[in-house]
Amino acid sequence: MESKVSDIADPLVSPPAVSVCPKISTLTKRADFLRASNARRQGTTGLHLQARKRMDGEATGIRVGYTCSKKVGNAVARNRAKRRLREIARMTLPSLGRDGWDYVLVGRKTTTGSIPFEDLLHDLRRALAKVHA
Repeated sequence: MESKVSDIADPLVSPPAVSVCPKISTLTKRADFLRASNARRQGTTGLHLQARKRMDGEATGIRVGYTCSKKVGNAVARNRAKRRLREIARMTLPSLGRDGWDYVLVGRKTTTGSIPFEDLLHDLRRALAKVHA
C-alpha cells in the first residue's frame, strides 16, 4: 500500500497558535444598546463611545455595536460613517477593549465620515482610556 502525503503528519509543522484575543461579536438587540447608553460615556471630536461592563453570567468576550442617526446625513453618509467605525473598532478593540464589556460607537454629525482616519483612531483610543480609567 502506498501512503498518501496527507496521511502522514509532518513533525516539523506545528499546529496554529491559539489566539489570546477575546472574541469580538456584534450587538444586535435594542436592549443591549439601551443598557450601554445608560452606562459610561465619552465623547470625542469624531465619535461618541458608550461602554458597559456586563454582569457575571452574561455573554463572554467583547461586544460592539454601531449606530448613526439621521443627523449624520443620508443613507450613504450614515453607511460610510458606520464602515469607518467598524474598521477602527476592528483595529483597536482586540488590544484595548476589555473582555466582558459592551461598546457602542455612535457616529457624529458631519465629523465621523469626514475627519482623517488616523484622527478617528486616536479618538477611539483616547475614549477607551477614559472609560476604563
